Amino acid sequence: MTHAPAAPPRRRKPWYRQLYVQVLIAIVIGIVLGWRAPGLGEAMQPIGTTFIAAMKMLIGPIVFLTIIGGIAGVADLKKVGLTGLKALTYFQVGTIVALVFGLVAINIVRLGDGVDADPSTLHPTGNAERYIETGETQHWWEFFTHLVPDSFVGAFTDGDILQIIFLAVLFGIAIKAIGPLGDPIVTGVKRLTEVVFKVLSFVMKAAPLGAFGAMAYAVGAFGLSTLSSLGSLILLFYVTSILFVVVVLGGLLRAYVGLSIFRLFRYLREEFFLVLGTSTAEPALPGLMRKLTFLGADRSTVGLVVPTGYSFNLDGAAIYLSLAALYIAQATNTPLTVPQQLGLLAVMLLTSKGAAGVAGGGFIALTATLSTIGTVPAAGIMLIFGIDKFMSECRALVNFYGNAVATLVIAKWDHNLDLARAREVLGDPTSADRALAPGPATTQPDAADGTPSGAAPAQAAH
Repeated sequence: MTHAPAAPPRRRKPWYRQLYVQVLIAIVIGIVLGWRAPGLGEAMQPIGTTFIAAMKMLIGPIVFLTIIGGIAGVADLKKVGLTGLKALTYFQVGTIVALVFGLVAINIVRLGDGVDADPSTLHPTGNAERYIETGETQHWWEFFTHLVPDSFVGAFTDGDILQIIFLAVLFGIAIKAIGPLGDPIVTGVKRLTEVVFKVLSFVMKAAPLGAFGAMAYAVGAFGLSTLSSLGSLILLFYVTSILFVVVVLGGLLRAYVGLSIFRLFRYLREEFFLVLGTSTAEPALPGLMRKLTFLGADRSTVGLVVPTGYSFNLDGAAIYLSLAALYIAQATNTPLTVPQQLGLLAVMLLTSKGAAGVAGGGFIALTATLSTIGTVPAAGIMLIFGIDKFMSECRALVNFYGNAVATLVIAKWDHNLDLARAREVLGDPTSADRALAPGPATTQPDAADGTPSGAAPAQAAH
């Protein structure tokens, strides 16, 4: 296999031109504005929502094209099926560990004891009432029946990642099945993917504005004073999440893949601040896919694992659900035995899968869980409704890093990760800039083995 010539050294951008610095500054300005001028901060909502909408507009096409290109580019379709099976297995195990992590934390630090809330006095209003109604009428099996879209276009107009994945897998397999007749389509998919990523690079220039608008609105609408009422629960959630990412995910990444979670943090810093500013992991999905491919993971693995993980691998949502459910039980003086808590965990394995990509998804999943069990009053979610916004950033960040680690683990498991390249990229402080740079030289892999253009082909890591 012929290796492409190494890319010339790239001069590091001045600090003020780096995207993550601009987004961080915008977040700080947004917090100050929302704090000092709540009305004006709340008025900044359209700026944040418009940016998020622009990013979501591109997620569907990127996921669809990337999965098709990845499946059509592999030599054996069985490999795609095995990768998907491995990913689903990993997602379920990871979700169980995250749920147990949250259960253990809230059982050790029993923050709900002494609250003595009377469920009959808790009357949901506004969005909370709507979320509770949705959750109470939601059935666990709806997740599976919702997999098939009503129409081809409907999956894209609704922005349903899971349905888009379903369509993309079918198309990718069909293109592969027709043999040489599908080659022109594969070539067209790769070229169209380059165009979509170029549009993405344009939209990303507005990331600081989007983060500013979203953060100014959040602080202006909900107020920093909300933190004081249930600050201990927020702190416990953040500490539990940080320990999960550093100890569990970081330990797995180091032990199995041989990479450092802290170097991965630095490499994904732009996406970190983007998720932090917008309180959702979706805008960071395209950047994560590009960077993991640039890191040395096979394109087909990245294209299948990352989008699927955004629906199935929600570690942050799992920790939140277990913490919140047990806190409500403690606060309403609802005793739960160990078997009952394990039953709660089993239900959460299903309800947690729909907690991302939907407005109020975390609350809907929590209500669906409590309604299914029937022991803990669902109206108890009003106890934490006010602080949910301040927990959403952490949920999204844990989901984000959970999927980054999952993809690297699955790529190593499939022998589709160039470890030498990954270590080189993570040790180079300018690598993140190269991975984000527009153009076919670094942004999107175009070789059948998933190698980014302008980079050495990935060697199987056995």
